[in-house]
Order: sequence, then C-alpha cells, then structure tokens
Amino acid sequence: MTLHSFHLAVVPRGVGARALARPPAASTPGLDHAECLSLMRLGAPIVSPDRLQLGRLAVFAQWRDEASLERFLAWDRLGRELARGWHVRLDFLRRWSTIAALPGLPVRAGAWHQDEPVVAVTLARMRVPELPRFLRSGRPVERLVRDHPGTTLAVAALRPPRTISTFSVWRTVREMEEMVHGRSDVPDPSRHAAAMAERERRDFHHEFATLRFRPLSEHGAWEGRSGIVPSA
Repeated sequence: MTLHSFHLAVVPRGVGARALARPPAASTPGLDHAECLSLMRLGAPIVSPDRLQLGRLAVFAQWRDEASLERFLAWDRLGRELARGWHVRLDFLRRWSTIAALPGLPVRAGAWHQDEPVVAVTLARMRVPELPRFLRSGRPVERLVRDHPGTTLAVAALRPPRTISTFSVWRTVREMEEMVHGRSDVPDPSRHAAAMAERERRDFHHEFATLRFRPLSEHGAWEGRSGIVPSA
C-alpha cells in the first residue's frame, strides 16, 4: 500500500532553489517519487514576485510506507526542513488521466461519502507555447478555488519551466464536486467548467492528472494555522 504526502514549508531561498533543481531521488529509501515546487499565490498577477516564491516550498510525494516518510523527515537534509512546516498524509482514492511520474495508480482505489473531507491535487506538464492561454483560463479558476467557502486551504505551485500543481483541502466531497461542475452558490460558478472546456478544445499540457485523496493525519502548522483538515 502506498502513502502520499503533501508538505508546505518556509525554507531558506537556497534550500528552495536546490530542491527545485535536484528533488529527492527515487534512491531515497522508500520514496517512489517527489515533486518539489515553489508556491505561488492563487490569483496573483501574471508578472509578479508572488508567482515564484523560492522561500515557500511545496512537496508532493509518494511513499512505499509511513516508516519511509518518517525516516525522511528525521534524517534527510530537505526532510528536516519540511518537518518544521506543515504536512498532511494522504490515502489515494481516485485519478483522472495519468502522469508518467506516478505509474500504477488505479483509476479508483476506494469508496467515499459525500460529506467527508477530501484533498485534491492536480499535476501538469505544460506545453510552454500554450502558457498564455492557460493563464488566461486558469487565473479565474484560481480565484474561484481560493475564495470558495468549501476550501480550508488552496495553493498553487510551479517548477520552471513547465510543471504546475494545485492542492486544495475541501470540507466535503460534495462542495468540491459542486465547484467542478459549476453548481456552487458563488459568483460566476462556471469558471472551472469553462476552463476545462477550453482545455478540451486545445490541450494546454503534455500530460495532466487530477488526483483525489482522503486525508489521514495532519502535522505541524502553516502560516500560524493548524487544524486545516476538517474532521470527518
């Protein structure tokens, strides 16, 4: 059984730059894959220092077991930096599309009910010439997710030149699915559906995956906040 984790940490800028350039390798004991990305503020202007924050690091990882994650946080140089931040441990439930870095994930691995908390992760490798189109379509969705009453945390992150990811914690599966399908009781609820239609018209990405997880446990604090993951 695999375990996934998502980490947020404030780190020295040099640590952040090294993590983007040389993420933990599969030779790290018990690690299948890790994505290291720099946080960007959802909805920030396209040309802005908030679009690349080297001192604010996001890491999404797949582990063979929880003991491997514990060893990494205790003994690895980057892991010790991440241990001073916040992370959530995740049970994989569902995927849409595939990404080569995470082979073997089934389409569906479990059941869920509509009123339980859920975590959504997207991971994309951009077609660089399509980046202007992606930003025009994506920024309204960023604001939709950022401001949605159903999210307790929503962040986006990137690793230049072409990897982009989003991570959001939702109070319930129902609220997340209402957002996806344009049925939320918020201004302009169809923003996500419109962006997906534009992607279908002409894809922004070389590869793209949406992953759904059940949060298992939460550790540490982010920007002074703990208890980010709602109780089931």
